[in-house]
Amino acid sequence: MRILGGLLNYDENISPFRNVACSSCHMPYAGFSGPIPSVNLTMVAYPGTFRYRANKRTAQRYTYSPFFAVLQYNRAQGLFFGGEFWDGRATGFKLQSPDAEQAQHPPVDTGEMGFADTACIAFRLTEAVYRPLFELVWGADFDIRWPANTAEICAIPGGARRFGGSATPIALSPVDRTKANNIYDHWGQSISFLEHTPDVSPFTSKFDAFLVGNYTLTADEMAGYNLFNGKGNCNSCHVDGRSTTLMPGQTDTGNTPGGQAVFTCLGYANEGLPLNPRLPLFYESTPDRFGFTPNPDGFRYRDLGFGNFMRSGPQSAPNPNAFDWLQFAPMTDGQFQVATARNVAMTPPQCPTTEAGQVDANGKPIPYFQKEFFHNGYIKSLKQLVHFYNTRDVFPFQVTSGHCPAGTTEKVNCWPQPEVPNPQIIDMTTGMLGLTDQEENQIVAFLQTLTDGFDPANPTVSTYKNIDTFTGQCMTTAPGVTASTQGNETLTPTWSLTQFPCATDICGVAPLPSMPIP
Repeated sequence: MRILGGLLNYDENISPFRNVACSSCHMPYAGFSGPIPSVNLTMVAYPGTFRYRANKRTAQRYTYSPFFAVLQYNRAQGLFFGGEFWDGRATGFKLQSPDAEQAQHPPVDTGEMGFADTACIAFRLTEAVYRPLFELVWGADFDIRWPANTAEICAIPGGARRFGGSATPIALSPVDRTKANNIYDHWGQSISFLEHTPDVSPFTSKFDAFLVGNYTLTADEMAGYNLFNGKGNCNSCHVDGRSTTLMPGQTDTGNTPGGQAVFTCLGYANEGLPLNPRLPLFYESTPDRFGFTPNPDGFRYRDLGFGNFMRSGPQSAPNPNAFDWLQFAPMTDGQFQVATARNVAMTPPQCPTTEAGQVDANGKPIPYFQKEFFHNGYIKSLKQLVHFYNTRDVFPFQVTSGHCPAGTTEKVNCWPQPEVPNPQIIDMTTGMLGLTDQEENQIVAFLQTLTDGFDPANPTVSTYKNIDTFTGQCMTTAPGVTASTQGNETLTPTWSLTQFPCATDICGVAPLPSMPIP
């Protein structure tokens, strides 16, 4: 199953133009997240099979994703847990595995691999050299009578005008459609099984070695760990299996549970992140050469995240439990999945850090791997990430990105307004933590201990599988750039939100957002 999942993960034939695989946006050396530094720095979302289409968010990390359970509403806490994707739209209701259902979306997402019909997966697998392995693992029935135009349909990206809006343009009999659907389900399950193995989620970080006495945290790493659990309040959401000690002098008396910490509460939060105008989706508002318009809302699109999914809104998926859950849309607007903190700092060996401005013991600049953080990639370094949590409410300005007042520096002492504002739904446990600059850096040092592939016997060589497959170039620090200002040279000023207010098919759908979205 692990081998089969790997073959599926890297197969570019699972796309109309045979040029995009799952791994095109998720490579091991980046913790199975965005693998191209220049894309992470600029457009954030990755091009799909048709290069002039790209989606709206960053490529989430695969690592530890199988630990998210079926989406559920916790009545006692009034919160949702489980599901997959930034907006939770892979609920797990059908396959009882959100992770397997997550894998089913990109092959038919018009902005990603882009098949016009889920049956195209079965059709392309009939031609795959590893088909015998698929049949061995799943006992799948490939005896399907394919219409003569199947190859033609599967070579055209979804959404093309010729399909007339149909999601099943391949005219299969009910029996053959069932067979194709079964193969589609097994496709998702195979990918999920791969992600659950030590090839992807091995629990082999410095932190894991520390827990069993095989590694001693440095002074900064230990200080960062204590801040992570205490003053920084990080583990209230990125749960590490221990208690959070918020007040000086408190003692953590929480018991360590069985199993290994995944560093996420498996839930969702609105962190008040600014709109990122670099996302390509905003500009995909006219028909492409296939007659498809990826985002008719253009500059009026706003990413309400989980709340948009609750409303079955554009760029998401139908809410399968809308009868019970639609009422919760206003309280979940702007919420996005709390990703695991594990492997947030993973980079290829030749680019040993995510942070600009680092130097080695001889004062020589260290090449870095540009990553993208949060759902829209607005944050470009771990230092910025921690600083945002620390000072979001210390330096708030009613401006959009690219318009911070003179005398301020965006992401340093000016944070633009949230894309989805509302103090009642923004997570207020962060934003004004009172961390010093040194304490921020210590939390970054701790986050770097969560990178898998650490071998205490050979600490300079990663054991993470396929960590050494990066063939691009590391980033070099430009003059004057630090981790605090990293990426600011590519900021694009946001357009006038007054001129382009939130689209009615997003913000005008009942139940309406609890306060106006600009």
